[in-house]
Amino acid sequence: MFGMVRPCRHRLGEGLTAQWTAHLCGLCLALRGDHGQFARIVTNYDGLLVSVLTEAQAGRTGAGRRTAGPCPLRGMRTASVAHGEGARLAAAVSLVLASAKLRDHVADGDGLLARRPVALAARRVAAGWDRAGARTGSDVGFDTAVLVDAVDRQTGIETLAGPGTPLLTVTEPTETATAAAFAHTAVLAGRPHNAAPLAEAGRLFGRLAHLLDAVEDREADAASGAWNPLTATGTPLEEARRLADDAVHGIRLALREVEFADGGLAHRLLVHELPNSVRRAFGTVSCAHGAGPYAPPGTPGGPGAPLPPQPPRRDRRGLLAGCAVWLGLACTCQLCCGTYEDPWSRERKEGPCANCDCSGCGDCCNCCSCCGEDGCCDGCDCGCDCGC
Repeated sequence: MFGMVRPCRHRLGEGLTAQWTAHLCGLCLALRGDHGQFARIVTNYDGLLVSVLTEAQAGRTGAGRRTAGPCPLRGMRTASVAHGEGARLAAAVSLVLASAKLRDHVADGDGLLARRPVALAARRVAAGWDRAGARTGSDVGFDTAVLVDAVDRQTGIETLAGPGTPLLTVTEPTETATAAAFAHTAVLAGRPHNAAPLAEAGRLFGRLAHLLDAVEDREADAASGAWNPLTATGTPLEEARRLADDAVHGIRLALREVEFADGGLAHRLLVHELPNSVRRAFGTVSCAHGAGPYAPPGTPGGPGAPLPPQPPRRDRRGLLAGCAVWLGLACTCQLCCGTYEDPWSRERKEGPCANCDCSGCGDCCNCCSCCGEDGCCDGCDCGCDCGC
């Protein structure tokens, strides 16, 4: 799993956590449905924003949800997941995004990709993802050529970049690609007047994604000799931070011009969580909790409250089924950081790190600090009580 928008479940709350998980599962299943099991490997946190934005504009309808079967990553439980054109557009964008990331690792010679046979196989996989993304994009009226063109131009720009090259010259292809993807959600939702502000929000989101990726990889790239936009252009971290903060502010302003049917989750992710992503990339952890995608919300009574007594379960799982569920729980950190059903007995349990202190959460845990003149919750409906 990759992506910069990784929300803490304690900030989202139960309702928004359920919505966010529905979009994440919907993206994963859209990839499987159109392109097979292996394609699910490209599921990522940022790609699901396309699905979120589509539903936020169109409103949630019965046609936009379906009940998915049991999955090990959900403790073998069924769930209501996002379904339809928004999820498929997210899948197309995720495939091309993953292709670009894989090509970048090949170019840098990371790990096993430094070996010629492995690099050749990786290039073939990336080319296959490009074609798959194009097919799904075409089905929902989106031409992924703009994404592929951005990937191709990125290589040339990086080759020519050097000390003194403006950093925004390097981020431009990513900005163009994400602007196109965000704008197309307005088309799918039947709100074409939203395309312009969403394109602006997407452009700045792409800039932010590129900047934070460069900041997080800076030391590792220096150690391995890989190309990094900050190092190559001689951009100091202070300037990168300024550009990142400006992008966050610009996204907030652009979203004010978008007409949503239900923009609560989109607002929370793009207005509240992006500043936390910036702080995390620049070394300030914004929340003491992990952000596991399938971790259940906090229990009644807040962190540290004991679980209510549960009746004994009689529908125990068999050995193999329990092992499969255990593997899913372990891979998503739920065994450590969340409440979960025992893989075999189905009894409800808490992980050893679930009772941690929430004092490390960002300032939007106290929504009053986000209100007021020009505050991020001023005039919006995101669940914050600005009357306090």
